Amino acid sequence: MGNLLSVDGCAPIHSYYSSNNWIEGAAVRQLEEVAGIPGVIAVAAMPDLHPGKYGPVGCSILADKIHPAFVGADVGCGMSLFALDIPVRKIRVDKAAERLRAIESPFDGEVAEKIERAGLPVSDFDGALGTIGGGNHFCELQAVEEVFVPEAGLDRDHTYVLVHSGSRGLGYALLERELSTGLAPLDPDSAKGRAYMQAHDHALRWATANRRLIAERAAHALRCEAEPVCDCSHNCAGLCAAGVLHRKGAAPADRGRVVVPGSRGALSYLVEPLAGAPEGALASIAHGAGRKYDRASMVGRVGATKSDRERLTRNPYGGRVVCEDRALVIEEAPEAYKSIKTVINDLETFGLVRIVASFRPLVTLKKVIGPESRKEGRR
Repeated sequence: MGNLLSVDGCAPIHSYYSSNNWIEGAAVRQLEEVAGIPGVIAVAAMPDLHPGKYGPVGCSILADKIHPAFVGADVGCGMSLFALDIPVRKIRVDKAAERLRAIESPFDGEVAEKIERAGLPVSDFDGALGTIGGGNHFCELQAVEEVFVPEAGLDRDHTYVLVHSGSRGLGYALLERELSTGLAPLDPDSAKGRAYMQAHDHALRWATANRRLIAERAAHALRCEAEPVCDCSHNCAGLCAAGVLHRKGAAPADRGRVVVPGSRGALSYLVEPLAGAPEGALASIAHGAGRKYDRASMVGRVGATKSDRERLTRNPYGGRVVCEDRALVIEEAPEAYKSIKTVINDLETFGLVRIVASFRPLVTLKKVIGPESRKEGRR
């Protein structure tokens, strides 16, 4: 059923993490603050919970109005998994890492054609389509580690691409617009509420198209084709019978399978949300491992020596990490994240998911710096 935290005068908070998990007190205090906001009906806290700028990350919030702050700046940010028609035995990690560098440059194809294909209106941010972005975003070449549901239809011999990215400047511009009016809650039936949801839905579809193009670019660089396996947004809001359901770093549990990734030094898990999950979870699950330490506190924890920085360019599975921003390498080190195994175990223990398969990282692409030296398609 989840653990219930009840504070007088506040909405109920259902938490789905065990005592074995690392949960910061600051994140719990943010949950309580959110639960105390007038109009908030219920809150669900997932095992990847950690503090955020406009409230906790790793939670779902049901309210009577639209709260743009709960969605945040990267509207539509999410995960997409694609199957590649290239056998894993043909992958040479170092060579694949070199080829994948090409997708860090802006897409030099017909962006307008991709926008039209996705059924999207033209925007001022379409030039960023097909790009990963910064922070914790990535494009990762993966191999199947273990299949727990044989009938899932996964090909153990082939490689996969997991893309974590969002709506880039489009979502940020939407939040900036709302910040100019004080981030006030919006009535879903008002003109402002409808305008926000229209822009929000555009950003969601743009983010999905962005992840798809990133995967296509990765497949092109590796001389293969990509087929979608699953896609979800974990920063979003949606109208439902009970009100407005906001997901801030929470994956939907009502739209099929979801990938819950670990850090770049850990496995990722394809999971299947369970139909009989507790109602208090608000049809949501964790969206990843969740941060253990914030970016600033990672300085000095890792990367102090040349050998340690070199360690951060490899993972325990013999894979490569392509990230030429020294600060980002440290901020996004595996040590910055919680144990994905603990997060997945909590999701299972509370009856939210069953594991379908696990994937190990081969190449994680985050950031390439310097003059453009490799054009897309060059072999």
